[in-house]
Amino acid sequence: MAEHKHGEMNIEVQEKTFEGFIKWVTWTAVGCIVLLLFIAMVNG
Repeated sequence: MAEHKHGEMNIEVQEKTFEGFIKWVTWTAVGCIVLLLFIAMVNG
């Protein structure tokens, strides 16, 4: 079994996936807030 050395693994793919996930969550949250504000204004 190979020795584990901290910090040697290539994590570029994981970092890009996480970045995409955070962008998606942010835009989804903003969209939900805008939708709720729109609904509140329409219902008066």
